Amino acid sequence: MTRIFAILAACLAGTLAVSAAEYELDAAPHDYWKRPLKDPFTKFISDVESGRVKLDGSGELPYLVSLLKALKIPVSSQMLVFSNTSLQLRLISPRNPRALFFNEDVYVGYIPGGRMEIVSVDPEAGGIFYIFDIPRDGSAFRAERSDRCMNCHAKEETFYVPGLFVKSVVPLPTGGSLQAFRQKQSGHAIPFAERFGGWYLTGKHGITEHWGNALGRNSPEGGLQKLPLEPGKLFDYGRYPVAGSDILPQLVHEHQVGFVNRALEATYKTRELLHKDGGKPSAATNAALDETAKSFVRYILFADEVPLPGVEGDSAFKSEFQKAGTMIGGASLREFDLKTRMFRNRCSYMVHSAIFAGIPREMKLRVYRQLALALSEAQPAKDYAYIPAAEKRTIRGILKATMTDAPAGWF
Repeated sequence: MTRIFAILAACLAGTLAVSAAEYELDAAPHDYWKRPLKDPFTKFISDVESGRVKLDGSGELPYLVSLLKALKIPVSSQMLVFSNTSLQLRLISPRNPRALFFNEDVYVGYIPGGRMEIVSVDPEAGGIFYIFDIPRDGSAFRAERSDRCMNCHAKEETFYVPGLFVKSVVPLPTGGSLQAFRQKQSGHAIPFAERFGGWYLTGKHGITEHWGNALGRNSPEGGLQKLPLEPGKLFDYGRYPVAGSDILPQLVHEHQVGFVNRALEATYKTRELLHKDGGKPSAATNAALDETAKSFVRYILFADEVPLPGVEGDSAFKSEFQKAGTMIGGASLREFDLKTRMFRNRCSYMVHSAIFAGIPREMKLRVYRQLALALSEAQPAKDYAYIPAAEKRTIRGILKATMTDAPAGWF
């Protein structure tokens, strides 16, 4: 399937390391292909097939818009990618970019004239991949679960866990890629100079070095030459729900993909190690899980976020994204900053997601413990000195009020 999204920055190290190659997806304890699915799109299929949900079959674009509405995915999340880094690569070009849309749990890929692509995240299994034709002339809706997607989404690029990854490449004018960046990495720590390759990028921002809106070629004098592309010049925005590919959804998407993949890796690692220990963790397993939790919490609290040189952000996306947050004492984890960083309160809103809720208890308790240490004012942790005391108090207040499965006495 399409290479829509990214995977983990690096394998999370521990005293007892589990090689990614050791994850046997179709066997215990993971049982990827046999596990009962809890992802949103699998349920959605039955709703459509039963007639509980009706989609607009009058054309490609009306169908897409009705699908996004039914899945509660904002059209303002639209991102356009023109590199042919997809199963449907023959259809993708600067003249016919692929559109991507997302919410917390579901990612939709749309190519004019092509098939619909879905990645739906199951809290325990990971990415569940679907691909289907847009029904035409009254034909029935038929979505197939794709095993072909696993050729990219569960191999070395994803450390053999069913995950997500973003490609950033320098596309050639004739197709193919001249150079690839940030391989096996995802998240808010990726330098901007290594992002957006093969993507259209619109909106006001202060990021000066990136590979968006460009093709590349080797110059006769040697070296890599950048050939600029103006968004919307080679294609008709009228074939898409939105006339743009705003930078803010791309920044949020990058953070979210990094979170999802770290959560999935933590889930698979916990299951694997506990299964090998017969359910009773050894000292080495405990050490490995503790180290994984520490690394995950660094990501949750934006410890390594690349400084943001100012972003305006699409007003529709900002509004739809922020209104999904829970306000506690006038604050939310979805409030944007966009001056020097993405979020005003530096704790990921994804702690309220299904993927976080599905992390095994043995790992979840460790994550909660590390969060409490990181956000302590009484004993400030050196690694989290970048978060002022007032911001820590705000984050603690939000988490204490919203994390219903936290241990007694937390915070």
